[in-house]
Amino acid sequence: MKLLLAVIKQTQRQVVCVVRGCGLSSCAASGPSPLRAEVMVASSRELLQTVGSQVEVRTAFLSAQEEAAFLQELEPGLKKKRYEFDHWDDAIHGYRETERVRWGAACEEILNRVRTEAFADGRSVLGPVHVLDLDKTGYIKPHIDSVKFCGSTIAGLSLLSDCIMRLVKEDAPNEWLDLLLPRRSLYILRDQARYRFTHEILKDEESVFNGQRVPRQRRISVICRDLPV
Repeated sequence: MKLLLAVIKQTQRQVVCVVRGCGLSSCAASGPSPLRAEVMVASSRELLQTVGSQVEVRTAFLSAQEEAAFLQELEPGLKKKRYEFDHWDDAIHGYRETERVRWGAACEEILNRVRTEAFADGRSVLGPVHVLDLDKTGYIKPHIDSVKFCGSTIAGLSLLSDCIMRLVKEDAPNEWLDLLLPRRSLYILRDQARYRFTHEILKDEESVFNGQRVPRQRRISVICRDLPV
């Protein structure tokens, strides 16, 4: 109770929590606490019920072996690139990125599982898979993806590090959701969560979820999108 009051006093805004299983990647060592069990907090219960229904965080979607399979494929190419600290639309800081169409059998099997889970309505999925490598000091600024390049759903795997994704309503900045994206989790954003809310990945020094510090390390995201309508 004292922790909850401290969080409310610090943020001066209501926080509503949803429990979705184990949170931080350190849970295996210390056992899940009530705070670590939460993966989504929002500015109001109403927002959680409406927009929260269009957001999913599936913890432990990948095994350690499956994560290693992605790293084995991605690291040789990523190591040839330098981290960039400016972006063509000023949305990302401290990143390397690439796209891949062909994958080894193990990774392709996982990506097919992602497509089945995220695009179950039969929507056509973009062929190239986007890979974004954020340095420990990197971050993604608040932005909304262009409808010219992708459709209403995005699904991403988080490798190497826990992180916080923040969604803020474009025309009402007091309405927000914070998502805890644990290492090896899958997140899915759909519809309003995609195009009426900005999304960002917080800097390491700002990486706090519901009052608890979530250290950010280097993070690789593997992202699938559907085709624009």
